[in-house]
Amino acid sequence: MHVRQLGEDVINRIAAGEVIERPASVIKELVENAVDAGASSIEIVTAAGGKTLMRVSDDGHGMRQTDLELAVRRHCTSKITEDNLFDIRTLGFRGEALPSIGSVARLSIQTRHQDEDHAWKIAIEGGVETPVIPAARRMGTQVEVRDLFFATPARLKFLKSDRAETAAITEIVKRIALAYPTVGFSLSGADRQPQSWPAARGDDPRMARIAQILGQDFVDNAMEIDAEREGVRLTGFAGLPTHHRGNAQHQFFFVNGRPVKDKLLLSGLRGAYADVLARDRHPVVVLFVELEPTLVDVNVHPAKADVRFRDGQLVRGLLVGSIKHALVQAGHRSSTSNAAVAMDAIRASGFSSTPSASPRGDVYRTSAVQPRAPRGWDVSDFAPAAMPNAAGLGFADAEDLIALQSGEMPAALHGLVKPSADARANDVEPDQGRMSLPLGAARAQVHETYIISQTDDGVVIIDQHAAHERLVYERLKEALAKKQVARQILLIPEVIELPEEDVGRLVERADDLIEVGLCLEAFGPGAIAVRETPAMLGDMDIRGLVTDLADELAEWDTATGLREKLDHVAATMACHGSIRAGRRMRGQEMDALLRDMEATPLSGQCNHGRPTWVELKLSDIEKLFGRK
Repeated sequence: MHVRQLGEDVINRIAAGEVIERPASVIKELVENAVDAGASSIEIVTAAGGKTLMRVSDDGHGMRQTDLELAVRRHCTSKITEDNLFDIRTLGFRGEALPSIGSVARLSIQTRHQDEDHAWKIAIEGGVETPVIPAARRMGTQVEVRDLFFATPARLKFLKSDRAETAAITEIVKRIALAYPTVGFSLSGADRQPQSWPAARGDDPRMARIAQILGQDFVDNAMEIDAEREGVRLTGFAGLPTHHRGNAQHQFFFVNGRPVKDKLLLSGLRGAYADVLARDRHPVVVLFVELEPTLVDVNVHPAKADVRFRDGQLVRGLLVGSIKHALVQAGHRSSTSNAAVAMDAIRASGFSSTPSASPRGDVYRTSAVQPRAPRGWDVSDFAPAAMPNAAGLGFADAEDLIALQSGEMPAALHGLVKPSADARANDVEPDQGRMSLPLGAARAQVHETYIISQTDDGVVIIDQHAAHERLVYERLKEALAKKQVARQILLIPEVIELPEEDVGRLVERADDLIEVGLCLEAFGPGAIAVRETPAMLGDMDIRGLVTDLADELAEWDTATGLREKLDHVAATMACHGSIRAGRRMRGQEMDALLRDMEATPLSGQCNHGRPTWVELKLSDIEKLFGRK
């Protein structure tokens, strides 16, 4: 079989297969071109999930006639030169997008530069180019793509439903919009409800754009991140651990303004939240990495979705350290949405503040709460607000009314108003000073599981087991950090066969692994001998641990797996060593627990990511009872 040169049309279709995976890929390339062109407003129109129509219009600086002729040819670009391939400061740079799109679809471009008297138009259909002709258009560019993959019908079979493709386009535009808050974006078409994100203005346009896309709820429950190390800066917002999601769709990373889904960054994010989130929950973050373009390679993926940092460990360490620092600074802070969820649950259960019709009229109408003098625990607080005239009431109702007016208890209420138990043991006298503290003053314990505390403007409900579990866990971690991890010597070393490259990675990190209690050495060219293991882990699957470490080092070049296992053991010890549900607590114990929570980092959630406390504002409670 002879080697032969492929035709230009076939080359373009092969390139299209790498760059143009689905309609969302086309939108990504075209919107990035619009951003690079300095556009302040970008309009996107689609139909049938982008399969039949995609139109992107912008008000950027446009192209001249000669530039338009070259733009649709492969590897023609204005964004890089031959000597600055590693100094890329734009989103696009290869010059492959437009010719790739034109080879598999019907492409037309209208553009006008400020130096031109009128616009110019060019069309490409299945790789066949037509001459440039004059056109009428304002300043900027409009790119229209119709009948995607008509030239390669087999590719159409791999596309998803119109709804799925429409959602993918929306996700792509959201990510680019987050990176460029001062640019306005609009999405419309026959396959969607119109959406728009106006250009953000003001002192903090980035925060305004985040609120537009992720909602004010995220802004209210986010921690600001701003850290720098050795020329790498990380900014943005990370959600509180109690503000989490069931998937990773709400994690947005940007490197020098480029939306990416980088494995190194995702790994660092998991490591930062490892102690505060369950494995099946995911944090919400919007994070921006800024560094010199020469320190990152963006030319490692056809769709430019992945990047490669020159010093990946520096970036990962900055990410993990800055988020953990923010979590510590957040202290006992918990998601404000917890209270909203609680109030919604109460309403969904059928609770209503609307008074129902009653033949007694307003006999039992509630009144504004007034302070009363202390009474015995067996005395009722029943005190109707107003007494109507007995006329018009039934015989039995009139009897009850006369009894109430004379200060006696109606026969129908005998046995109902007396408290069912003596609650004095768990009642704690309020202290105005403690009530002004974040978690307030403990007042009572209910169901021997939950502590009720009172603040100046509401009520806080604390899960005593979850709260104390976090406190014990943090103390255990602190103890582990202050002294070397104890190791146990194996009577017979465990020999594990591994590929030579995995053995080399493990031996290279042997000194780091000793610090966390794992002593190993090479045992020939294709095996590892494990001689000591962390005493905290006790009986363990050494083979599985070493294999996982080898895989992790190959993928992330880090050895966090063992540390996570040690933290997991500490978390298990904390769970069994903390105050259990069902234990009766004294008032002093409850208050001491609240004060410890206020002083302990990450106490807003337990080791599994569940909230340790929920606050109900007095205004919300009053709404439930129709007082507001």
